[in-house]
Amino acid sequence: QVQLGESGGGLVQAGDSLRLSCAASGRAISIYSMGWFRQAPGMGRDFVAQITWSAGSTYYSDSVKGRFTISRDNALNTVYLQMDSLKPEDTAVYYCGLRPNRSPSYDYWGQGTQVTVSS
Repeated sequence: QVQLGESGGGLVQAGDSLRLSCAASGRAISIYSMGWFRQAPGMGRDFVAQITWSAGSTYYSDSVKGRFTISRDNALNTVYLQMDSLKPEDTAVYYCGLRPNRSPSYDYWGQGTQVTVSS
């Protein structure tokens, strides 16, 4: 089985920065991409950013483009999300996901980490 462990959430003020980390562990797996999603209270889980594991191509939602940066460390099987210029509307539980090669979807998820941005 594959486990994803997230860290780095917290309570910050608008305009501050946070860095989230997510490490994959367990059985060896070929990764197509890893990504970050978020879920605000009463809302569905929304895409935030993803990075392909081989080429390092990145994709962002329009709401975070220019403020968030996703990166990876292939040797550590870890993905990061640098969040700058945080806004109150960024408040949510942030989930890390892993999409294996030859899978059409994100099959593995972390437990989530809370990010709260006060105004």
